[in-house]
Amino acid sequence: MKNRTIVVAELPSDALTPEHFSMQEGDMPAPSDGEVLLRTILMSIDAANRSWMKGATYRDAVNAGDPMPTYAIYEVMESRSPRLSKGDIVAAEAIWADYTTCPAQKAQKLPDMRPLSNLMSVYGIAGKTAFHGLVGVGRPMAGETVLVSAAAGSVGGYVGQIAKALGCRVVGVAGGPEKCAWVVDTLGFDACVDYRDPKMFKALKAACPDGVDVYFDNVGGAVLETALFLMNERGRVVCCGAISQYDTAAPTGPRNLPGLVVVKRLRMEGFIVMDFAREDATALRALRTWVENGQIKVFEDIVEGLENAPSALIGLLSGDNKGKRMVRVGPDP
Repeated sequence: MKNRTIVVAELPSDALTPEHFSMQEGDMPAPSDGEVLLRTILMSIDAANRSWMKGATYRDAVNAGDPMPTYAIYEVMESRSPRLSKGDIVAAEAIWADYTTCPAQKAQKLPDMRPLSNLMSVYGIAGKTAFHGLVGVGRPMAGETVLVSAAAGSVGGYVGQIAKALGCRVVGVAGGPEKCAWVVDTLGFDACVDYRDPKMFKALKAACPDGVDVYFDNVGGAVLETALFLMNERGRVVCCGAISQYDTAAPTGPRNLPGLVVVKRLRMEGFIVMDFAREDATALRALRTWVENGQIKVFEDIVEGLENAPSALIGLLSGDNKGKRMVRVGPDP
């Protein structure tokens, strides 16, 4: 049996295109002692995939010729470790491929929860990022105003719904009138502003008449710059990502830093979801409660086929997804 792998054929200097990737076919990998052979079920598609191509971040840079790294859900097909058994469902950091091997100690056994896609979205990296960033870093209080960028995306949509469950006023920022309407009508935000609106600042100010207490930033750039003007004193800015800056050769940063941080005594803090691994059980307990009582609605954007992973990432960067984007490589067992 052959194994397909997608590699980075060439590093992009500007916008990502399908030509920056190539599909390679090789022999099936074989696990060594202490390893497992994994069949890919679902791969997470994240803006971070693009940032890794720009240089080292919290992980090593991705270079030309490297298989594209990913976080994914797998079925164990063969185990050479007592830690895991054939048929186990696990999550692991691996690559865009049909099959891969991994040290058993680096694979996390998952509960047999159906659909498995929920373990990637609301109970997985998207939901946990939203919870830990908002609750652990933003620390919202009932009655405060929470502003969320990329509000229709995998993390932003959960941030807003969690903030509503905590008793906050929630305002989103998204791309286009249709997405903004979906964020309000379907996800339950109090308001949503189109970042493409040339009068975005005026619209945001009207949507946040009492200012902003917590801004959850997924995009950076002009939206972050605008949000800082609306922050209340002692406000908190949660820096989760900067998707507007990843896919360009000429990134731009807010021009009002550090001035407004000083004048308004803001706290601006970045985080990585793994920082809060010790709190995962708390996050999952809260998320399950909110899902079961209808306070969080789960939306997933699943693209079929390993071969479509490059276009799925390119589309994510241009904002064509609603909810957590992932690629289905194989069926649920």
